[in-house]
Amino acid sequence: MTVRSDPVQAFSADFELQGTPQAGELAFFSPLGNTVARLQWDGNGAHLQSSGQAQDFDSLDELTLHTTGAVLPVASLFAWLKGEDADTPGWQVDLQALPAGRLSAQRIAPEPAAQLKIILER
Repeated sequence: MTVRSDPVQAFSADFELQGTPQAGELAFFSPLGNTVARLQWDGNGAHLQSSGQAQDFDSLDELTLHTTGAVLPVASLFAWLKGEDADTPGWQVDLQALPAGRLSAQRIAPEPAAQLKIILER
């Protein structure tokens, strides 16, 4: 993922997504398989566990903004990974390469612009 903020933020990680847009978990792993961060959410808010510290947020959007500098469309990600083109204001998704295990999405509005590239393991 790349967020074109000042300074530009870029990171890559393995991830595991479970649950639903309403209640779920998104875990990020280092190349060695260590858990870097675990995001959990439900109707009551969102929780971040990272570097041995825990933080609570009012929403998943607030949590992703805090951690990446951009609101990530996690709810849409569930649809995109199924090959569904979820209408996500400000985002353009390219699902053409999904059968080959690749997904690309760009946030064009609001600023900062962001690019999300996913390579799926089959």
